[in-house]
Amino acid sequence: MDAASYNAWYDTPRGRWIGTTEFDRLAAALDMRAGETLLDVGCGTGWFTRQFARRGLAVTGLDIRADWLSFARAQPGPTSQWVAGDARALPFADERFDGVVSVAALCFVHDERQAVAEIVRVTRRRFAIGWLNRASLLFGAKGRNGGRGAYQGARWHDAGEVKALFSGMAVHELTVHSAVFLPSGGPVARLAERMLPRTLPLGALIVVSGEKRR
Repeated sequence: MDAASYNAWYDTPRGRWIGTTEFDRLAAALDMRAGETLLDVGCGTGWFTRQFARRGLAVTGLDIRADWLSFARAQPGPTSQWVAGDARALPFADERFDGVVSVAALCFVHDERQAVAEIVRVTRRRFAIGWLNRASLLFGAKGRNGGRGAYQGARWHDAGEVKALFSGMAVHELTVHSAVFLPSGGPVARLAERMLPRTLPLGALIVVSGEKRR
């Protein structure tokens, strides 16, 4: 899928609802204030990067794909920095950012644990990482047999597997939430999102958040 087609999905009613629902869950987990610095690892077309920038954060988007970064740079919206780089070897100093976010990007990275270690390394305060959830309805529709569309080639995990990736790292207060329990995006899905507890690990996106341990 090309960058323009991927980004256009967020302009559809279903895409905007899913994107906004995931963004709200990530923003709540990060609990950041205007003016703080945030790194978006695997930013792709920058859709989430721009949402965080609109909250007044100083955001840097990083991706390994030059063409997707070029697309992100060309989009209107708050000014952000865009950096080409590999999630497994982030080109930043230790504790460079107040917070780090990554949204369903590490699912496509070989050696996810190394990428997690790099996120922890460059985080000064908080992080929130989203993974595709194998225990979700979305997996049944889009994830089986190698995945379909934008999910082709992605790895899907359950909550226990993603928490285990942090074993032995300098983190504490790890919390697991999930979002998008019913990916249809219709009225029932929106009601379920309001009624079901965020800690129920059955949503399409598992979000692991926590603090850097000093």
